Amino acid sequence: MSSTVKRTRLSPDERRTQLITLGAQLLAERALEDISLSEIAARAGISRGLLFHYFQNKQEFQLAIVRHANGELLQRITPDRTLPLPEMLRDCIARYIDYVSENRTSYLALLRGPGSANPDVVPLVDQTRDAIITLILAETPLPTPDLDRARLHLALRGWIAFVEETTLTWLRTEPIPRPALITLLVDSLLALALTLNPALAAALRG
Repeated sequence: MSSTVKRTRLSPDERRTQLITLGAQLLAERALEDISLSEIAARAGISRGLLFHYFQNKQEFQLAIVRHANGELLQRITPDRTLPLPEMLRDCIARYIDYVSENRTSYLALLRGPGSANPDVVPLVDQTRDAIITLILAETPLPTPDLDRARLHLALRGWIAFVEETTLTWLRTEPIPRPALITLLVDSLLALALTLNPALAAALRG
């Protein structure tokens, strides 16, 4: 069955949103650089040339897709504040693993594929990492001197790198059960927190 749809009249903002959403859907199946503009246009029911009415070039369209995907990830891992902090942390990590499992092709491509070296993509991925750190620290409002906060931020960036690499490796063969992976990632954060700030570790343990 053809995925081409009959053209529907949309406002410029609605059309732009539609195109980004279609791109994000394809990103779940393939690498960013493998997304075809012709296929996107066909699915939207417009000509390929008209797509450039909403985006200056392919690069701008790709960056819009990455921003959309990053927003989806952050929304997916938004803390459930009805849970105690230890359970909240475990729940967030579980939902992170679920998200990247559902989007493993694009996740791998963004972190290890050709697009991962794109100088315009790198800052967007880094912004998402920093946003995750902000989420963690927002749930543990401890008085922290500026110097300690810089040290804490740097260490948490290292933990996120560990999470990404561990999750990528796990996705290839799933050598341990999903609950064991969640526990590994949670325990690694608790161990890091203990070396940095015992009060933070205590807050995360509950």
